[in-house]
Amino acid sequence: MSATLGTLLKELQPDWRIEVYERLGELAQESSNPWNNAGTGHAALCELNYMPEAADGSLTADKAVSINEQFQISRQLWAHLVTIGALPEPTNFINSTPHMTFVHGKANVDYLRRRHAVLADQPLFAGMEFSDDAETIGRWTPLLTKKRKAGAKIAATRIESGTDVDFGALTRYMFDNLVTQGVGIHLNTQVTGLKKQTDATWRVKLLNHVGQARTTVNARFVFVGAGGGGLALLQQSGIPEVEGFGGFPISGQFLRTTNPKLVAQHQAKVYGKAAVGAPPMSVPHLDTRVVDGEMSLLFGPYAGFSPKFLKTSTWFDLPFSIRLHNIGPMLAVARHNFDLMKYLIGEVFASRTAKLKALQEFVPTAKMEDWELITAGQRVQVMKKDAAKGGVLQMGTEVITSSDGSLAGLLGASPGASTAAPIMVDLLARCFPEQIEGWKPRIRAMIPSYGTKLNADPAAAAASLAATAAALNLTNPVPAAV
Repeated sequence: MSATLGTLLKELQPDWRIEVYERLGELAQESSNPWNNAGTGHAALCELNYMPEAADGSLTADKAVSINEQFQISRQLWAHLVTIGALPEPTNFINSTPHMTFVHGKANVDYLRRRHAVLADQPLFAGMEFSDDAETIGRWTPLLTKKRKAGAKIAATRIESGTDVDFGALTRYMFDNLVTQGVGIHLNTQVTGLKKQTDATWRVKLLNHVGQARTTVNARFVFVGAGGGGLALLQQSGIPEVEGFGGFPISGQFLRTTNPKLVAQHQAKVYGKAAVGAPPMSVPHLDTRVVDGEMSLLFGPYAGFSPKFLKTSTWFDLPFSIRLHNIGPMLAVARHNFDLMKYLIGEVFASRTAKLKALQEFVPTAKMEDWELITAGQRVQVMKKDAAKGGVLQMGTEVITSSDGSLAGLLGASPGASTAAPIMVDLLARCFPEQIEGWKPRIRAMIPSYGTKLNADPAAAAASLAATAAALNLTNPVPAAV
C-alpha cells in the first residue's frame, strides 16, 4: 500500500518530498512477503467468498465483479509502470497462472454450476470453463483427480487468464524506483508517536533500532501503511475517526513443496470452499507459486489464533489495543462469532494428521514427507461499531482518514495488496480534494479505466485485459470481446 501510494504521488506531484520509514531491516517482510500470502492476485475468479449464496439460494455477481474491477486497476497501473521502465521485466513479479475453483459433494457441485452460469455472462470473467467430469478436471491439473475415489461428486471451474503475483518483489521494485526519484527509505526505523501540531502538520517521533537514536520529523501528510501495526499508530494519533475500531488477529500456516514431480502436475491456483465459521482468508487453496524464478506449491492456510498483530511484534498487541471506545464492539464481535472462535481453536490444536487430511481432500496422493510446514503472515481483521449488533467483524479493508485529510491509514486484510491501486486512488480523492481534479488526466494516463466500469462494456473489458496481458508478458489467452 505504501509503495503504491508513493508511486502514485511521485507520478502526480514529482516536486513533493516523500520519506518512508520501515521498522524492519528489509522492506516487504510482513504481509507483502511472498511466503506470508498466496499471491493470488485476487480477481474473484476462484474465491467463493466473493459470491455467497443468499438465503433464498440466489446468486449475484455484484461483489465478484467489483473485486475484479479493482484488480484491473492494479493491473493497469503495473502495466503502465513496466511500459515507462519504472518496473523491471514483469515475470520477476507476475506470472500467468490459471485460477480454478474445486468442490465436492452434490450440493457444492450444484452451487458451482450455478455460479459459473452467472459469471459466464460477465465480460471480465469471459472464458471461464465448468466441468463435473473427473477426466477433464484431471487434464486441467492431475493432482486433483489422481487416485480419487471413482464416482465421487466433484466439479471445477477454470479461467486461464489468472495470475500469480509476488507482492514482496513488486513492493521492493516500486520502492527501488522511488529511490531513483529522491524518495528517502529509512530502514530499522520505527514510528513511536504521531501528534498533530498547531500549524496542522504532524510531529512524527522516530526510533532508529541501530544505535537507538531518537529523532522527529514534521509532515503535512502521513500515511500509515503498517499492516497489522496500523491500528496502534492510528490510536496514538488521537484522531476521533479511529474510535470504535479494534483488530482481531488471525495467524496461519501453509504446507509447501518444491518436489519437481508434484509441481509439474499442478500449475494453477485452486480454491475450495471454506469450513463453517472459517474467515475468508482461511479458504483452503492449492497454489502454484513463482518466487525468485522458482516454482513451488503452497497449500493452506491452516488458520490459528495469536494475539500478535505482526509476525515480528509482541504478544501484547491485542491487549494493548483495547480502549474504552472499542471494548464494546470487540465483546459484541466475540458474542456473535462463536463459530469463528470454535473453528480457530480447532485449527490451533489440529495435528499433522489432520493437516494432511485437509490436503488430501485436494491431493488424494499427498504424503507428508513431500511437504514442509511454514508460518504464514498475521492477518488483523477489522472490528468496528455496528448500530444493530453493537460490533461487527468486517472482512476486507478499511481506510481511515482524519477530518482534514492530513493523516490516513489502512486496516484489514484480504483482498489487500491485489486492490492496492484502487484503494490508494480513492485515498487520493479523500485526502487531496484540492488537487484531485488537476490530477485526473494523469491518473487516466496511468489507469485508462479510471472513473468507468470495464464490465459494463465487453469491448473495453477485452481490450484492457489484452493490453495489460501484453505489457505484463502474461502468456495465458485472453478471450476476445463478445
